[in-house]
Amino acid sequence: MTAPSAPLPIVVGVDSSRSASHAVRWAAREAARQGTPLRLVHVCALVPAGYSDPDARLSGYADVLIEHGRQVLREATDAARTVAGTVEVGTDLRDGTITKVLVEESRNARLIVLGTRGLGGFNELLVGPVSVTLAAHAHCPVVVTRSSTLDAPPPETGPVVVGVDGSPLSDAAVAFALEAASSRAVPLLAVHSWLDVEPTAAWTPLPSIVDREAVHADEDRVFAERLGGWQDKYPTVEVRRVVSADHPARALLQAAGNAQLVVVGSRGRGALTGLGLGSVSQHLLHHAPCPVAVVRRAHPQLHVSRWG
Repeated sequence: MTAPSAPLPIVVGVDSSRSASHAVRWAAREAARQGTPLRLVHVCALVPAGYSDPDARLSGYADVLIEHGRQVLREATDAARTVAGTVEVGTDLRDGTITKVLVEESRNARLIVLGTRGLGGFNELLVGPVSVTLAAHAHCPVVVTRSSTLDAPPPETGPVVVGVDGSPLSDAAVAFALEAASSRAVPLLAVHSWLDVEPTAAWTPLPSIVDREAVHADEDRVFAERLGGWQDKYPTVEVRRVVSADHPARALLQAAGNAQLVVVGSRGRGALTGLGLGSVSQHLLHHAPCPVAVVRRAHPQLHVSRWG
């Protein structure tokens, strides 16, 4: 008999910022819920920018960075154990560029978790490129632990919200969101927007051309049919449908106002389609008042079946 494979870890990119500390605690709680190990990774560039001499690694500069990284990992480990003492915690101090290291880590991770902004090794998070790049290129789902203010901890109460458009990536996002809602014993708000464009003055004739009520009713009927199979798989999760004629980013932000997690696929079709990572995903990463999970593809340890 083949032995079951070990569960993939939840990986957290950590530095000395308060945002990263919140991310560690969020990820530790999630690891406890899922029964998976927690892996804390700190990245530092041992050779300063602009220096090509490998002997620079032997200077006091590298020694200071290494000791700082070890201290960061010790503090992150303590933070994780204060909220989830039974979770297996591993650490790794890496040299390189942040995005490259974490994309590599994502190949063998169940989830990558980041704070909204960082200092030191994660300075790029001040303007968001690390979060956006990881969400666009990671090989597993990515969670950015946003909150209503920059330094506040992410919310731990409220429903889980998911954006749904019927694409394969949307299916993966729904599976992820249902698992999250089930493990938290909270409702799932499934949001579907059938308006693919931002309303402008150019669209003012729309009500005279399209019967909005009929379209809304038809979208709601199809939406209910699509969600039916998922509700059968997760009978204990209360699923609330939200059908909106608003722009999808705005509809999701409104639903996320009192949520503890919002989940979206990054390259869907229809209303959730965008360029690159996706305009909806990027908007949520910058503006959501709660953690944002970006699911790019079906994950090996997530069971995903297509809607009929």
